[in-house]
Amino acid sequence: MLKALKKKLMKRSLLVSLSALAIFAGGCSSQTEGSATGNANDDTLTIAWLPNESGADLEAAREEIGKELEAATGKKVEHKTTTDYIVAIEAIANGNADMAFLGAQGYIEAHNKNENVQPLVVPSGESGTLDDAVYYSWLSVNKGDEDEYKEGDTFAIDNIDGKKFSFVSNSSTSGFKVPSTGIVDYFSKMDEFKDLKAEDLLEGGKDKFFSEVLYGGSHQGSAVNLLTGKADVAAFCDTCVGNYVELADGEENRPGAVYKVKEDAAEPFNTLTGKEFAIISVTPVLNAPFVVNTENVNEEDKKKILKTLTSDAIASNQKVFVPAESEFSGLFSKKSGNERLLEVEDRFFDPIRELSK
Repeated sequence: MLKALKKKLMKRSLLVSLSALAIFAGGCSSQTEGSATGNANDDTLTIAWLPNESGADLEAAREEIGKELEAATGKKVEHKTTTDYIVAIEAIANGNADMAFLGAQGYIEAHNKNENVQPLVVPSGESGTLDDAVYYSWLSVNKGDEDEYKEGDTFAIDNIDGKKFSFVSNSSTSGFKVPSTGIVDYFSKMDEFKDLKAEDLLEGGKDKFFSEVLYGGSHQGSAVNLLTGKADVAAFCDTCVGNYVELADGEENRPGAVYKVKEDAAEPFNTLTGKEFAIISVTPVLNAPFVVNTENVNEEDKKKILKTLTSDAIASNQKVFVPAESEFSGLFSKKSGNERLLEVEDRFFDPIRELSK
């Protein structure tokens, strides 16, 4: 499956219809930002988190990872939560963090800034392998508007032109890189948009592709932009909103599926309970890595961290890989198979690099 995914990504055919998705069938509100300078010999291990994983509702999940790494390395783990993608990327690249949990695009940007930033592990798919190690980038609209984005019985994105659109951050894989590439690929086949580039989607305006462009700052924030009416269409991923919404109609991760904000949803969805949105496009994306700055983390500690994260103990820890029936807000929720963390190499992310070529 991963080979098929890579081929699809490399060909830049990223807008997945119901029929195309058949081949695949069978990480808020933020805490105060911290700062810490790490090096290979100090007694702390600092982990930087993107805004998606920085919320108070995920504090216990972050602490669970920290507790396991403290036991493995003998070092105190400090969590650097952020409200901006760039802060987390810069932190790991410039050595103010020793580890980070980044999206594929964020990792590539950090690695480009400092080649000592290396991927360590990614969550597997349900199979327990890298073959299905994907999550999904959604383009969504408010419930009731979805028929505007259909051609017959099939969903299409032709009518997003001129709309108010919300991305996550231009450093987000599934909240910008993948959807913007898909939009350009789709529309540039039309004479009217033959010169369209991803850069043209960064800002809205009278003579722009979108009438207005917003940035949520996190996947949760982009979804809130949609649900509060600030945006007509929004890009965000399934995993980052999974703790706050539930399937109301249709099939998960398929165009046409309708999701509803849970009655007990935490911030920033707590004032939007019951609100519904529909997915009009779904695209598979390579899973996000934990990365390490090898200037800060020596080889011995790196091996200890890798051994711990890929262990059966982590795979069976229900505060790390959260069972579907659990109400715990975790980093990797809805475990339904053999999901675990697996060692990964830099070349795993080449399909995402291809999107910039």
